[in-house]
Amino acid sequence: MQKPVKRGNAWRIQVRYKNLRDSVTRDTVRECEQWAAIRLLEMKAEYDPKKTQMQKPYFSFFVLCQKYYDEVGYKKRGKSFIKQQIKRETFKNYFGELAEKSIYEIKPIDVKKWRDKRLEKVAPGTVHRQMCLYTSVFNYAKNELFLIEDNPFAQVTKPTKPPARNRLISHSEIEIILKALNYKIGTRPQTPRQYVAWTFLFAIETAMRKGEILGITCNNIYPDYIHLPITKNGDARDVPLSKEARDLLNLIPYMDRVKLIPHNSNSFRLIWQRAIGKTELHNIVHFHDTRHEAITRLVNKRKLPVEILAKVTGHRDIKTLINTYYNPTASDIAKMMNAS
Repeated sequence: MQKPVKRGNAWRIQVRYKNLRDSVTRDTVRECEQWAAIRLLEMKAEYDPKKTQMQKPYFSFFVLCQKYYDEVGYKKRGKSFIKQQIKRETFKNYFGELAEKSIYEIKPIDVKKWRDKRLEKVAPGTVHRQMCLYTSVFNYAKNELFLIEDNPFAQVTKPTKPPARNRLISHSEIEIILKALNYKIGTRPQTPRQYVAWTFLFAIETAMRKGEILGITCNNIYPDYIHLPITKNGDARDVPLSKEARDLLNLIPYMDRVKLIPHNSNSFRLIWQRAIGKTELHNIVHFHDTRHEAITRLVNKRKLPVEILAKVTGHRDIKTLINTYYNPTASDIAKMMNAS
């Protein structure tokens, strides 16, 4: 039994018995030595002169992903994405034979081949997000389950993320979208499509994310603000209501229901995609563009300073707010410079 060797912030120890060997990484020297003492006894009991190395148990990539979700993923804000990614048929469609391959046999070259093949079918941003997920899965196997020494996903370069969208929504585009959803401004939404249209307008007025609006319950609506108990970054936030936002709220008899909007994320997405898909704005306007439009309006029309704006939008990083979401045109900036 060798002495533990420091590797970064952790310690690694190797155990040998006859022609067999095994190793592990732990946080402390004591943990390494405790593991090694037990492992040495196990190796003596399991010793077979015909074996040249320890046989690793079969533990498939798919099973690891299921275990990750059951113990870690279900607690995360992105649990819906994780769950969708690891559905059996979806996972096998994404990974093919790699799905059932033992995690001990998956090498960086396997991940590289998968990445390149996946990039032929989907956008780099999609592959980047998937690789981030599976990097976390293998980190879990390495740092929590102590099953592997190296993370094959962490050793492969992720695709470059596409530049952030900075598109605003014009008045004419708003009219096209409302027409596609059969909604007239100032009327009470009654159909599922009209509720999607109302949400679109409310997002432009408040800078709230789609998921935040869909999660609003009537007990979180106050006279001049909406309380969001949990948001994308995990924090609670109070969103102030302008007169226009308040007027939109008054169109809905929200005190008679639990949820403000009678949609889940999937039904909302399908209606939005079908409606926009029939217009000339297909693949041009995204719902999240409402956030860019709203933030730009809050600066240009409401004259909110950036530190107050960050409170409204929930941004922790003001750089992201300024560089990604606040999108004035050169003409807008010129008008500000020349304003009396």
